[in-house]
Amino acid sequence: MSDTIETKEMPKKQVSKATKIDEHIVEIVSDSGEGAQKCGQSFASISAKMGNGVWTVEIIPAEIQPPARSRAGASGIRIRIGSKKITNMGNEANLVIALNDQVPYGRIDQSAYKEGTVMLLENKWATDPDEDIRNKYAHALEDFNQRGYKVIEIPMEDECLKIVKNARKGKNMWVLGMLSYIYSRETEKGEAQIKRIFRKKSDTIINSNLGLYHAGYNWAKDNLNLHFDIAPMKSEEDLVVMNGNEAIGLGVLASGMEVCSMYPITPATSASHLLAEVFDKSGGLVHQAEDEIAAIGFAIGCSYAGKTAVTITSGPGIALKTEFLGLATMAEIPLVVVDVQRGGPSTGLPTKVEQGDLLSVLYGQPGAVPKIVLAAATIEECFHFVILARQLAESFRTPVYILTDANLATGQQPFPRPKIKKDWFSLPIDQSPWDTSINPFEWDEDTGLSKRPIPGQVGGQHTVTGLAHDRGSRVSYKPEENQESSEYRSRKFAAFQKSLNKPPVYGKDKGDLLIVGWGSTLGAIEEAVEQAQGEGLKVSYVHLRFMSPFEPGLKEIFDNFKQVMTIEINYSDKKNNPQYTESNRRYSQLSWLLRARTLVDVDCYSNVEGQPLTPNRIYNVIVEKLETNKK
Repeated sequence: MSDTIETKEMPKKQVSKATKIDEHIVEIVSDSGEGAQKCGQSFASISAKMGNGVWTVEIIPAEIQPPARSRAGASGIRIRIGSKKITNMGNEANLVIALNDQVPYGRIDQSAYKEGTVMLLENKWATDPDEDIRNKYAHALEDFNQRGYKVIEIPMEDECLKIVKNARKGKNMWVLGMLSYIYSRETEKGEAQIKRIFRKKSDTIINSNLGLYHAGYNWAKDNLNLHFDIAPMKSEEDLVVMNGNEAIGLGVLASGMEVCSMYPITPATSASHLLAEVFDKSGGLVHQAEDEIAAIGFAIGCSYAGKTAVTITSGPGIALKTEFLGLATMAEIPLVVVDVQRGGPSTGLPTKVEQGDLLSVLYGQPGAVPKIVLAAATIEECFHFVILARQLAESFRTPVYILTDANLATGQQPFPRPKIKKDWFSLPIDQSPWDTSINPFEWDEDTGLSKRPIPGQVGGQHTVTGLAHDRGSRVSYKPEENQESSEYRSRKFAAFQKSLNKPPVYGKDKGDLLIVGWGSTLGAIEEAVEQAQGEGLKVSYVHLRFMSPFEPGLKEIFDNFKQVMTIEINYSDKKNNPQYTESNRRYSQLSWLLRARTLVDVDCYSNVEGQPLTPNRIYNVIVEKLETNKK
């Protein structure tokens, strides 16, 4: 891979031959509302359709409309494209397109760029009527050069005004054209992407955006000495490209569920947008409730009636759904709950990534509430886990939770096109007469499972209650009956755990350090561990998908390593503060759970900076952990 780009001379001529590279990381940063995400998503989609590996990360400010030209208000997107499968956002960017001189600082503070990063900078601010803006631009330009960035000033505004009256609403498509030239994207695919984006708009709008796209492409061809070729991945499979929320929505369709009941919440909302566009074509319904509590109440009612429903939310929504989640557990009503995690607590960082809901989902309800919790690690798993969750919910008469996060929700990635299977779908609702000799909670002695009567079955009438009840669903305060019902609700999860496979160890099954991860950190952990292994370090990793119950054999795996450490995106106390001791230190959430389950001294590295973890940071953690142990 080439990290060095020569930009000292910018002759106005077409570069005859593109430089072949393995991968590049591109960022587009702007003020909110300038369409940087749409530009980046389109560039990623075009790249995926050309056969490249792709991963995107949206850069979204916490405020809906932050002040213009503010460092904290940077809005944009990161796109990593390569000639192999891409599983994470990578390290520092190779190329940055900045629509003003202030927004890059929000990314500089997060170490997103490096010496040699090329910055294509909108130059309209150099001649702005406001002297303060001109001075800030000049200062930023000098600072960027001192940091070692290779800055190229671009007349984006002037070029766009040749085609449209309002450059703010068209600059993103001009930038898309510029990127298409720089990375040798096929203009036919660019045109098709624009027509798809604006398919509901007038021909005038479509044509003006096509004009902007071609203008950006031609300007770059005539003025830039940046021209690369990234070969496609070697794959004979038919691929699709989407983000995690789209995968969740399509998973709902593929699962055979017919109702999604939710209340809009960042970053989960876009899953309902996709469903709202297509669900009715398969007989489905998206119910937008008046609040989170009503949303889950509606979903539980649908599930009780015989058709398992899904509710999609984020951490604050899970908190509001707490009482109803306990009801579904006590009444043993199937339900699929998707939690697209974001930063917390309270409103926290609503547009940023975090893995902070694991303990909340596991233990947020009062009383003994055993449950099945899955954690998707890839965008492809976002699709397949919805299908699995529906199957488990019906098999075990329980809510099943899927944890994703903002990194998966908005990140785009290609994966093999799913091939529909009959066993994805539930069987038709059983309306044959109920055997009245069987109680509605006739728990099996071995498994804790029971057959579920569906409303409408003759002879299947019974009370549904959130109160303690006996096998006949009659309210009961008898000590032995509450003990029995709690036992069987727990036993079915133990039976389920025995059906799981031991998680694979990536690397040697013995060594100096084992990294344990979950969720969207998979790609970055994998890349970091592979780098460490390539340098001869005895490190391996395990990535968990079942958070409750855990996959079996974890203690046996851990015992083969001198040290075990989780890598997570949630809070933990750092050891180097004198206030923290072994008796008061807070561990990260998975680490805490694993320590309790395995009685192994599982250490942790985590942060709540609101950013996906980079391979470099994880690699440095690995090296530091091993060096510390040597001392």
